[in-house]
Amino acid sequence: MPIYEYVCEKCGNEFELIVFGEEKPECPACGAKKPTKKMSSFGFSVGYKFKPSSTGSGSGCASCGSPNCSSCS
Repeated sequence: MPIYEYVCEKCGNEFELIVFGEEKPECPACGAKKPTKKMSSFGFSVGYKFKPSSTGSGSGCASCGSPNCSSCS
């Protein structure tokens, strides 16, 4: 079961949450619907690769985040 770390942009609450499948997390303090996933130290220690944020320029490659998809080959 994956445990993710989040921070609520609305109230600043930091929390951990077990997320199953397509569940959408919400802040347990204020109920905000879109908390931001934090980069956890566990993720770095096991080599987890984070996907780039969808709020960026939108020009990144889906598999690696590079702005130049020819670098994925």
